[in-house]
Amino acid sequence: MSASNLTARQSVPALRARKGGEPIVCLTAYTAPVARLLDPHVDLLLVGDSLGMVVYGLDSTLPVTLDMMIAHGAAVVRASQRACVVVDLPFGSYQESKEAAFRASARVMAETGAQAVKLEGGLEMAETVAFLTARGIPVMGHVGLTPQSVNTLGGYKAVGRDAEAAERIAADARAIAEAGAFTLVIEGTIEALARRITEEVAIPTIGIGGSPACDGQVLVTDDMLGLFGAFQPKFVKRYANLGETVSDAAATYAAEVRSRAFPGPEHCFGVKKAAAV
Repeated sequence: MSASNLTARQSVPALRARKGGEPIVCLTAYTAPVARLLDPHVDLLLVGDSLGMVVYGLDSTLPVTLDMMIAHGAAVVRASQRACVVVDLPFGSYQESKEAAFRASARVMAETGAQAVKLEGGLEMAETVAFLTARGIPVMGHVGLTPQSVNTLGGYKAVGRDAEAAERIAADARAIAEAGAFTLVIEGTIEALARRITEEVAIPTIGIGGSPACDGQVLVTDDMLGLFGAFQPKFVKRYANLGETVSDAAATYAAEVRSRAFPGPEHCFGVKKAAAV
């Protein structure tokens, strides 16, 4: 990556300073072509471990490996110039100890060129966040519905509905912010809780199934474009239905191949087009 690309990117300090200002625009990206298309329009590209489900067809994010995240993270960084790129730490790469988290994060930063890593968790991860940020690794936090804890949570469902759960999530958010995270994803909580957390913490919040009061929003790009059809979370707005477009195009192509309408003379080498009558 050239020095000019580095200086043109949205920086971690610049995003941290967006608290209470213009909302931060974030989408996921897993591949170079998609990153290149999204880059001019967003502030932050998240290489999420959701790629396990979206790209690899896995049932959850749990089987995603550090090598997978690094490969996709490097592709997104190479294909983008403007957006800050954040890469998820996958399940099992950081929970064991703060030292293990540092080793995984150092690999991500060195091998992808990303600007930050993201990890899930609250109070139990605050010491790790502080350890990483003190050693030069910017961290995005993630509280509320944390997909890596799907087995503990009992599925993908909204959290924070009762007072005890809401207070626990709010305490998690405060702990991660105070530990030095530069932004905080709030996923799958009731709206009032996401609004409260946004008011209580000093860093920008990024909502996904959170609240319009959050300091920014993120969606999984394949959900937003209608490319991932396994299920549609309540918080997803589809801005296109490319799944149908792709299917229709494939059907038309298949029909033309079977009828020998494709390829035509114009698609072949050494074949002259018939003269116009």
